[in-house]
Amino acid sequence: MNKDDIRLRIRTRKSLLDDKERRSAAEAVFDLLEHTAAFMISDRILLYHSLPDELSTIAFIDKWHDRKKFYLPRVNGLNLEILPYDRSSLHLGAFNIEEPDGDDTTDMASIDMVVVPAVAYDRRGNRIGRGKGYYDRLLHDTRAIKVGVAYDFQLVDDIDAEVHDVAVDYVITERGIIRTSRHKRQ
Repeated sequence: MNKDDIRLRIRTRKSLLDDKERRSAAEAVFDLLEHTAAFMISDRILLYHSLPDELSTIAFIDKWHDRKKFYLPRVNGLNLEILPYDRSSLHLGAFNIEEPDGDDTTDMASIDMVVVPAVAYDRRGNRIGRGKGYYDRLLHDTRAIKVGVAYDFQLVDDIDAEVHDVAVDYVITERGIIRTSRHKRQ
């Protein structure tokens, strides 16, 4: 199955979820994440501000923003900039995603963990994004722990990774945590 077919299949499946299923899955996924050693030792975490069809990050951010230093991406041309999370300084940016305001950009080298959104993952950590390559460019040289979060149905058998694609270290769904084989490819 090609990437566009996978995107369509996942988008269709997401459209069938009700609010209770969305909330329950997000709670389960982020509960698993917060109990990982990787999360416990990470102080500076890059998250995404969720779109309506993604696992919601809002409750997780609200729960932890006083104890962890969170960052959000902001689109700048073809790339993402990283800025500190501040609930009072968000605006609706590119692709209708809430983005941080300000000039206080942060270097990816200072980030300990990245919670990576995607349309689909496989068990090797390969991912299919929305097709613009923003996260692949952002994550290309980072040493941060990369964690994919998804509904269980977003796990697919196999994704044909391209040379520029960046895999994640872990994939977390409401059914559990998958340590990927990404380490073997480094």
